[in-house]
Amino acid sequence: MSRIYRMLLEVERPFFLHVNLRYRHYLLNRLFHIFSLLGGATFTLVFSLAVGWFAAEPWSTAGWQALAAVALSHIPVAVAKRSAPRLRPYQEFPQANTNRKPLKDPSFPSGHTTAAFAMLTPWMLAEPMLIPILLPVGIGVALSRVYFGLHYPSDTIAGALLGSATALLVSIWI
Repeated sequence: MSRIYRMLLEVERPFFLHVNLRYRHYLLNRLFHIFSLLGGATFTLVFSLAVGWFAAEPWSTAGWQALAAVALSHIPVAVAKRSAPRLRPYQEFPQANTNRKPLKDPSFPSGHTTAAFAMLTPWMLAEPMLIPILLPVGIGVALSRVYFGLHYPSDTIAGALLGSATALLVSIWI
């Protein structure tokens, strides 16, 4: 396992530094800030609740599934952050660029990416034609977390898998 971990670090640290340090631009800052907001708990929970409550079928069901998936997916996120604490990239690399208020809790897995994929997966299941629109949004949330120095790529990949898997399980249940 330590060999896999070392290999992962050898690949993802240079990728992190490349994305975080090289692609700095005002428009990217704004775009990725919006993506980060879309993956936040407030937006994902409120939007899912509103759609579940007010939309017609099949969107109402997708809204309730998204709400349940976002809420439930954060249980394993909290457990992972406590059981395998990992420093955030900006804490390891002082030259890393960060957002306005960098988070201090452990890095693994990305809660924003988990929430984004937990919320978006029910919509993609309800209407597969939305995949070309919604999948890039989820990927944008994940990239925003690397761009702002808050997560390594593996944190966001784990978050995407965790959020999607939770949403798939919830779609069987609800």
